[in-house]
Amino acid sequence: MENTENAEDFLNELYYFANAEKEPMKDRRKECQRCGRPETVCWCPFLPDERIKISTDVFILQHPFEELRKLKTAPMLKQSLEEGKCTIIRGKRFSRRNIKYPDLSEVLHSPKTVLLFPGDDAVDIAELPAHDGPYNLVALDGTWTQARGMYINNLLLKVPKKVMINCDRKSKYVIRTQPTDNALSTLESVAVALSILENRPELADVLTAPLDALCDFQLQHGAVQHQSKEFKIANGLWQKALPKKVIRRMEKEKHLMKEQEKTNGIEEEAR
Repeated sequence: MENTENAEDFLNELYYFANAEKEPMKDRRKECQRCGRPETVCWCPFLPDERIKISTDVFILQHPFEELRKLKTAPMLKQSLEEGKCTIIRGKRFSRRNIKYPDLSEVLHSPKTVLLFPGDDAVDIAELPAHDGPYNLVALDGTWTQARGMYINNLLLKVPKKVMINCDRKSKYVIRTQPTDNALSTLESVAVALSILENRPELADVLTAPLDALCDFQLQHGAVQHQSKEFKIANGLWQKALPKKVIRRMEKEKHLMKEQEKTNGIEEEAR
């Protein structure tokens, strides 16, 4: 198993270096030394004036392919929080003997560690006892499919208590398609979670200010605002083939809506 994981890590690294986009030196735009973005669209001015001090320790387990994205947001979190409070670990497989981060297993086994991952068995993060903190907050960074795959394929991720956030906040990450209208990016989810754990509501907006700037920059330079997959499906705008389970769920929801309309009509006539 260990040899397989090491081989997979090597292939991930090889894929990264083979696919990382490189510009000719003479054509390369001047980049910010802090965020790595071209200086003309740098989001660093929108970071907090001083790194934010928190009691929570944040661990971002990042899918290797997320690192390839030019519009990744995890660095915004790392640059906003005080040194040592946000650790980003890239990989798909995490064993007890993780060479890149040997203390990861200990962190995941700690009773103070919670995994930010939705599900029927997840607890509302607002219900965590404050006196049990400070907590270690672990989040998975990648597309929903990638994050789910990471969770399913790593026994270590089954150890921490699962938590989720319940809010009606709509994602600011409008240049990337979200699975549902209420789905938040990793940055936004962690920002909201920290605002709750630290009892500092302002953190949700302070930590996502660079994301606002990034999206504004992209929209000004020709990017198109994205609707969620859920919105596109509901409005007949989704052009890809839908999984059978999604089709069945949509048919069930339509049936329930029709039944509710009939019930409402009967009640109205009775009045």
